[in-house]
Amino acid sequence: MRHLFLPVTRAIALSCSALFNGPAFAQDIADTIYSGGTILTMDDSAPRAEALATKDGRILAVGALADLLAHQGESTRAYDLDGHTMLPGFVDSHGHVVMGGLQALSANLLAPPDGDVTDIPSLQEALRGWMADNQEAIAASNLIVGFGYDQSQLAEQRHPTKADLDAVSTDVPIILVHQSGHFGAVNTAALVANGITKRTPVPPGGIIRYGADGEPDGVLEENAFFMVLGQMLGGIGDEGFKAFARAGAKLWASFGYTTAQEGRATPQVAAIAHEVAAEGGMGVDVVVYPDVLVDRDFILANQSATYDNGVRIGGAKLTIDGSPQGFTALRDRPYFDPVGNYPPGYAGYASATAEQVQDAINWAFGNDIQILTHANGEGASDMLIAAIDAAEATHGRADRRPVLIHGQFLRPDQVAALDRLDVFPSLFPMHTFYWGDWHRDRTVGPINADNISPTGWVRERGMMFGTHHDAPVAFPDSMRVLSATVTRRTRSGDILGPHQRVDVMTALKAMTLWPAYQHFEEAEKGSLEVGKIADFVILSDDPTAVDPEALDTLKVVATIKDDGEIYRAKDGPRKTLLVPPVGHHVLDVAHAAARKN
Repeated sequence: MRHLFLPVTRAIALSCSALFNGPAFAQDIADTIYSGGTILTMDDSAPRAEALATKDGRILAVGALADLLAHQGESTRAYDLDGHTMLPGFVDSHGHVVMGGLQALSANLLAPPDGDVTDIPSLQEALRGWMADNQEAIAASNLIVGFGYDQSQLAEQRHPTKADLDAVSTDVPIILVHQSGHFGAVNTAALVANGITKRTPVPPGGIIRYGADGEPDGVLEENAFFMVLGQMLGGIGDEGFKAFARAGAKLWASFGYTTAQEGRATPQVAAIAHEVAAEGGMGVDVVVYPDVLVDRDFILANQSATYDNGVRIGGAKLTIDGSPQGFTALRDRPYFDPVGNYPPGYAGYASATAEQVQDAINWAFGNDIQILTHANGEGASDMLIAAIDAAEATHGRADRRPVLIHGQFLRPDQVAALDRLDVFPSLFPMHTFYWGDWHRDRTVGPINADNISPTGWVRERGMMFGTHHDAPVAFPDSMRVLSATVTRRTRSGDILGPHQRVDVMTALKAMTLWPAYQHFEEAEKGSLEVGKIADFVILSDDPTAVDPEALDTLKVVATIKDDGEIYRAKDGPRKTLLVPPVGHHVLDVAHAAARKN
């Protein structure tokens, strides 16, 4: 319900507060009034506001504080922003919140600034340190897990092998998950536990690497890795996955996300998310996209536009290729200068066949199922575009909002095709920071590196887009996402493609209103407008007012879901108070100076 706000002065608000607190206006009394800082609404008609009022978990009013005092009652809470900045809660355009718990609960093998691993010896020490602190968990699962190594950031510029990991443990199976999530490294015990030998058939869309002796060297790619990861993590049981889900949700909330995504699930993982949510363990909303190549009947039976305890099945996920920084993304041309034993003209490979892609997209369109498709290389995007063209010719145009995930190496003609087909691009500008130097020097070369994650091309066409972190590929660090989208600065300080940069407000919309549209939730989330859900993030400073180079230093002070805090920084002062009786209004006193005239 949209309310009419009377333009009363501060004096009238004080003298008439008893009237506004009467039974006739009970439906207008706010639960909370937020003020005392910058409020960025993402609503173009009123991009900034002085105050915001909520009721029953929804936004009741947005505007001038003097007007909103009409909704103040004896039980209304006054939330003093204390000079901080409030925005709509961030909406996860693409991530893996359940599996994100794996990152939170495993050995941190990330390179600086997110970790301390810079070479194979420091990786081994990180594993040993984690083992010393997690003996009980290791005994219960008979498994050692590390997450986030990246061969491009290791001094040796190679994947760790079984020999490197056998130096850590020969008794307990070890599995390391590459930062991209598309590779893994295991020790001999893990190879034995999974029955992998030189005679093991290689699964389609995957690679088992071998050493000079002809035996598996412990490095697994794509579907070969996914097969082993699923088998090894299966041993942790439902309770282990529930722990992942709870840890992932807390991690997302700590970075200001109020809506998270599980972007490639099995029916088991989807069931785990529902169970944890029913137990009150999520806190954030979670949209789940099960793998379309695993169980389509499950997707058809469970897809829903409404949440059940904060979880819903949003559609389907398709994966066409792999990791661009790992040289497994399918390109339309050879990689520039790949590091490793690659044949001349190597251009990556697909993890799904053209027939599988066509069939999956056609099934989704035929059943009006939203489908998210992972396509990184130009060759993979060509496969996706061809499949959508064919499916639309068969089933006609409708508001299905298919989503391209990543699109790291898009060509201009492919961006035009996405525009023509109403495909929503969920892009990954964090690549410019984490792997920008690597793309410039190794994957695509200095010319094409300027156009990775082409947000500029997308905006030139007036298209909406989302930006994501793909956690646990990287931490779900919202300010790193924002910084990378605006500055495109690499680890070394280079700037990739200044013409692809966007302004701060555009980058914020790509984290709020536009991914809400992506999820068919723009009427409920993504901007601070009357009637929408009271999901907010409070930042340490106004991202539109700081030096763009300082965006990555901003902190999440608090995350608010349905008008209740689900995260508060340890050093964040609590500023929520009950409004005292009439005549002693905290809001009025706090803002007296601002409202004198």
